Amino acid sequence: MKTAIVIGATGLIGSHLIELLIQDPGFGRVQVYARRTTGVSDSKLEEHIVDFDHPETWSSHVSGDILFSAMGTTIRKAGSQKAQYLIDHTYQYRMAESAVKSGTGTYVLVSSAGASPSSNIFYSRIKGELEEDVKKLPFQRIRIIQPGILDGERQENRPMERAMISMARGLKYIPGLKKYRPIHGRMVAQTMIRAALDETPGIRTYTLEEVFPD
Repeated sequence: MKTAIVIGATGLIGSHLIELLIQDPGFGRVQVYARRTTGVSDSKLEEHIVDFDHPETWSSHVSGDILFSAMGTTIRKAGSQKAQYLIDHTYQYRMAESAVKSGTGTYVLVSSAGASPSSNIFYSRIKGELEEDVKKLPFQRIRIIQPGILDGERQENRPMERAMISMARGLKYIPGLKKYRPIHGRMVAQTMIRAALDETPGIRTYTLEEVFPD
């Protein structure tokens, strides 16, 4: 059985990912590194509450078969571009670097549609920079998931975002735009696991419609 390492476990995608990994008989251990507890209790689950600003306190303990990175935030929640960059790039890169040094073979990253290091959009540029940086790490397999608009229940209240998602759901009925419809966080988590179990060496990126199971 495999050991999973997860960061971003308390978010929309990460919470579904934890649930699915616990249910999956192919995973014997699920190690979560987080700033706060997930609130989940299971014999498979090991929680490590860490300060990502101080990797010297946790980096040498990171060990497993597959690293799942579902960490992310918004500039509104982070408070500044600098704070958002730390969460959406620096913390994730540090964890990936620590995992590959310990022998982790597979890395699965949730990025975003439109991610590009040359994007004029700050969020897309962070995601693109992270993609390019982790591709240089010597993992045996790297899987990058690029979903579009995320759907699902979040812990924080985002009324404007909910309104946009509601309108965007209609895209599935418009020819040529179906791939841009919102995708539920659970589907993204399912794609992460499916991608992780693809043992083909190298890098593969799952874009938009490839994230959907159908």
